[in-house]
Amino acid sequence: MAQYDLLALGECLVDVIAKEQDGKLHMEGNPGGAPANVLAMAAKLGRKTALISQVGRDRFGDFLEKHLQSAGIDTAYVMRDARHATTLAIVQLDESGNRDFTFYRDQTADVMLTKEQLPLEAIRAARILHVGSLSLTAEPVKTATYAAIQAALEAGVKISYDPNYRPPLWPCEAAAVQAMRSVLPMAHYVKVAEEELELLTGLGGEAAARQLLRQYTNLEVLAVTKGPGGSEVYTRQAHAAARAYRIDCIDTTGAGDAFWGAFLTRLLEGQEALSNLEELAAFACAAGSLTSAKKGAISAMPSRSAIESCMAAAQYL
Repeated sequence: MAQYDLLALGECLVDVIAKEQDGKLHMEGNPGGAPANVLAMAAKLGRKTALISQVGRDRFGDFLEKHLQSAGIDTAYVMRDARHATTLAIVQLDESGNRDFTFYRDQTADVMLTKEQLPLEAIRAARILHVGSLSLTAEPVKTATYAAIQAALEAGVKISYDPNYRPPLWPCEAAAVQAMRSVLPMAHYVKVAEEELELLTGLGGEAAARQLLRQYTNLEVLAVTKGPGGSEVYTRQAHAAARAYRIDCIDTTGAGDAFWGAFLTRLLEGQEALSNLEELAAFACAAGSLTSAKKGAISAMPSRSAIESCMAAAQYL
């Protein structure tokens, strides 16, 4: 059995960009889903990755499986479900490339993943297991997610977590916050957008970050993404900030996931990355910025040389 640097569990879906033109609605589909996006970035940078998910036995599922494989992600644990359709996310972009989502995810394939389907041997052999909070929105995938985390922890596998808040998928904000907080005690590496950090803590800025580091003893690294404001990275011993790079923004879908895939890759390349938080944050910011210069997410992930060239040019917002 192959050992994976980064194994992710969660949604794999089609991001559909919808635009109205000449009285018609034009729809363009791209492969996506936050866990898959993170893996695509890590795979682009040379890491061995695999996704645990489920897609429908439909045209969308065929599309996703093909593009995951093209991105270098092992699909051995992407199950095909004949009874439930592949999830769709309708992405609406504004003039600056920022997006809003509408989900078609009621009992779709990724939601119906069960704990009995988990590849426990692969989970126990991984270096990092990555999960996101969208897997906590409904059963049975919610139970499967907790079971995967528990199996990983028992085997000494590091847990990466993205408490990704999508309001349409929750009955109310309070339910979302409760579920999103539930994984924090088990996570070692956490990536959170600044608005999600405030949602989880009721605080903002460094005070919020320090509260999480005090409260959760497993937590080793907290990365806060701030869109055009760049990012900040915290450990118990250090703090670093990185500026976003100047690019022609087309589509911000997947930018945070590219940031995190690049960030985790540097950690996988050696824990000494934590001794230079400024460089680590800058590398991840360059990956996220470059992803925003293209449509889609998985297909927009930049190469290592592109990231390094972006850093060298040092053209900041």
